Amino acid sequence: MDMLPVDSSAPERIRTGLDELTVLAGSAQTGGALFAMQIRMPPGGGPPVMHRHDPGEVYLVQEGEFTFYIGGADDPGRRRVTARAGDVVPLAGRTPHTVRNESAEDAVAFVVHAPGAPMEQFLRAVAALGPEPSMDDALAAAAQNGIELLGRIP
Repeated sequence: MDMLPVDSSAPERIRTGLDELTVLAGSAQTGGALFAMQIRMPPGGGPPVMHRHDPGEVYLVQEGEFTFYIGGADDPGRRRVTARAGDVVPLAGRTPHTVRNESAEDAVAFVVHAPGAPMEQFLRAVAALGPEPSMDDALAAAAQNGIELLGRIP
């Protein structure tokens, strides 16, 4: 595997719902170990439901603010966390969570998933479904990539 700098002059962009993802390092470039992206999430953006997956992830908030919902409905330690520019939010694999932009401004973060392939494949599958995929299609894409959708934000 070549370890060369990523050419950022013409980055690949993927759209999932309202969110725009800029691929910085795909899992093919890292032997499946990582998927690195920058996410731009407009107000109201983010996954509409709680979910969990094997890959861990780390967010470095660059602009605006993100609201993280962490922990399941029956988890006494569940919490709502607001992260602002400069904050780092690590999420261990299998942690029930979602992230939303509940502010009035765009939010931007550098995000890394490890291992990378499951999340990259899921995001690409959802993007291929178009701007408003059916819940059945989204559930199928999630199941095919090891993403468990857990329902509404508690």
